[in-house]
Amino acid sequence: MVMGIAIFVTVFLWVKNKNNKLGYIWTLLHFLLVSAAIYFALKGITFGYNHPMASEEISLQMGISGVVWALSMICLVIALFKFSKVRKHSDS
Repeated sequence: MVMGIAIFVTVFLWVKNKNNKLGYIWTLLHFLLVSAAIYFALKGITFGYNHPMASEEISLQMGISGVVWALSMICLVIALFKFSKVRKHSDS
């Protein structure tokens, strides 16, 4: 629910402010990747521990979650750089 609201607000701001298209794209990619990371983490947490390969499966799911989360943080840093670039305005 919260992630959906964040994505909606980002798309709304993107439509309202046509400048800095790449910043909004990287931000949306961050939201999608962090949602995927949460999905894999919850999948690992809720995995049945009575399964013969439970430890390995949980470790795999948590590892995937960590890698996807790291990628989402890289997207967030790129988005911050795109939003913080100084723009030169012409007075003519």
